[in-house]
Amino acid sequence: MDRQRREKLAEEVLHGYVSGPDAPIAATAAALAEVASAQSIVLVEGVSDQIALETLAQRLSRDLSEDGVVIVPIGGAQAVERFLERFGPNGTDHPVFGLCDAGEEQYFRRALDVAGLGSPKTRTDMEDLGFFVCVEDLEDELIRAAGRELIEQLLDDNGDLSSFRTLQKQFAWRDRDFDAQMRRFLGAGARRKSRYAHLLVDALPLERMPAPLSDVLART
Repeated sequence: MDRQRREKLAEEVLHGYVSGPDAPIAATAAALAEVASAQSIVLVEGVSDQIALETLAQRLSRDLSEDGVVIVPIGGAQAVERFLERFGPNGTDHPVFGLCDAGEEQYFRRALDVAGLGSPKTRTDMEDLGFFVCVEDLEDELIRAAGRELIEQLLDDNGDLSSFRTLQKQFAWRDRDFDAQMRRFLGAGARRKSRYAHLLVDALPLERMPAPLSDVLART
């Protein structure tokens, strides 16, 4: 597949989403502009998480705008306390839910406590409050759920398989397992990470969808 076709496919996947170095700030600002009419809010760490959840909502024939659900990418887990203070019982008092990576779970637990939403000691406690944890992160959840065959088909369909094969041959990665190679490939750029958040969620059979994604949407 030539570069022009590959770029066109990428643009189609990310249509309606901001991209570029200022994408995280712009995505947060765009989501916050919708909060005034929100019935509930879902806090996620970044744009790829937002894209994954919005793609899943489309798969489930849910109109989040109609349901009054706004997914807010907060620009990293360390910002969660500020957003919970803004939208929790000490602020606008919206119903607030969330999704985070396992490595950032501590920030979310502490922020929930500080914001007066609860004092979760375990992951089950967090889920009871409507906050769900991806292990290790969203990419890891999606890679494990999709499996090698589906992923390689998506890479081929979107003109990325050759680049992925190049990575697999690199000295630092050639002896690593497929999941680790794919995580590195997705982590090579925010745009790629966001594209495959959509592509993987869109391609996965619903019964194989990672539980944190399905569960947080089910709470809204």
